[in-house]
Amino acid sequence: MGYYVRLLTPSDAIVPFGELREALGSNARLTLEAGADDVWEQILLSLDDGRDVLVVERNPVEGANSLGAEEIQEFLEDIAECKPQTAVEWLKEYLPTVKSIFAFQLLDACSSDEGGAAFDLLRSHLWSSLGGIFQADAEGFSNEDDYHILWQFRDNVSGPWNMAVLQNGKWIPFEMDLGNRQHRAAFLAGLVPDGEVIQ
Repeated sequence: MGYYVRLLTPSDAIVPFGELREALGSNARLTLEAGADDVWEQILLSLDDGRDVLVVERNPVEGANSLGAEEIQEFLEDIAECKPQTAVEWLKEYLPTVKSIFAFQLLDACSSDEGGAAFDLLRSHLWSSLGGIFQADAEGFSNEDDYHILWQFRDNVSGPWNMAVLQNGKWIPFEMDLGNRQHRAAFLAGLVPDGEVIQ
């Protein structure tokens, strides 16, 4: 089981394979592994030197027994005890509206500068075309502006991260140090750490 980042979108549109390949330009190669141009199911992103960056699977949320629907149900179960509670409640409303899941399985070359840049291009093109939120294994969920809203990190995590908390129906974005216990406590309580708001 690899490491996954997922785009969860309320759109059921499909960005054609050819459009995605054009968006990448000469930065990397896309290979259609399953499906057709306008109904692709799986694609491989690799660098020109042959190193594999990631595999993307497109999973429609169709009916209670579809893979996409099962993933949504698992997410709803996984977030039940997470914090902050305001983000959990927001996700409980949002996740049932998701119609498509794009699962990015990150491979070895994704950690290189070229691979990371190619991943960002592909991810950004799908997101700007379809909208939605992101979920990352061992991290949590973002909102529709790509600010991190739910704590699922491991305890030893550290470093700066763009976060947001929901207050009075509005997302308040800020940067926090994930390893700072005071910052962490404020976020888990649904509060912004002092002086950290992003204008």
